[in-house]
Amino acid sequence: MTERGRDAVRRSHSNLTIGASTIGWQSDALAVEFEEIAVPAPRRVRGRLRLYPDALAEPAFALDRERRHWWRPLAPSARVEVALERPALRWRGSGYLDWNAGAAPLEAAFAGWQWSRAKVSSGTAVFYDVRPRDGDPLALALRFDRRGGSEQLPVLPSIPLPRTRWRLTRSAHGDAGCPASLAQTLEDAPFYARSVIDARIFGERVAAVHESLSLDRFRAPWVKMLLPFRMPRRRR
Repeated sequence: MTERGRDAVRRSHSNLTIGASTIGWQSDALAVEFEEIAVPAPRRVRGRLRLYPDALAEPAFALDRERRHWWRPLAPSARVEVALERPALRWRGSGYLDWNAGAAPLEAAFAGWQWSRAKVSSGTAVFYDVRPRDGDPLALALRFDRRGGSEQLPVLPSIPLPRTRWRLTRSAHGDAGCPASLAQTLEDAPFYARSVIDARIFGERVAAVHESLSLDRFRAPWVKMLLPFRMPRRRR
């Protein structure tokens, strides 16, 4: 990800271009063409991604009581194809697409959240635990079928997971008596971690993608000083 100036951003009804990278709908797929420079060791990252949703889900969920921040799991279940030229790499499998939108900075409204998504036999299960700065915590447990329909489920017990190397806390949901466990940490940053967890959800053993976000950590001055080293800034 590269932060760029206003002149490097162009958008239309169905496409968004940022620098040399584009994203937009092409027929039944979300198509991404990207060309970036990796950090901290500079090297080109170039390729394409195609995401084919099983269905598009309609509901959007307010994450705060003022309803200034919204989350929509747009494609809870999808087929994904990735083809990179640099480095030479190809991958295909199951995936997921959502978006967050808001009318204020995230760190002003939330202290952080825990989120996880798992592919289950009946569709997709998603857990979302939000810690607002004002008001009660929000816990969502949802199941989406392959036609995009959704239902709210009972919130399963949450069990702490091992902290990251940056000492971020992590926790995940699982059936009572079958606590979730950490399988692999994919990304470990000062304020964010993405992991793979093993869990039993409503009687089914699954591998789930999990993220932990600390917005308390994000707004710390020393973390903001580090951001340009991870997300370079260019005018174009």
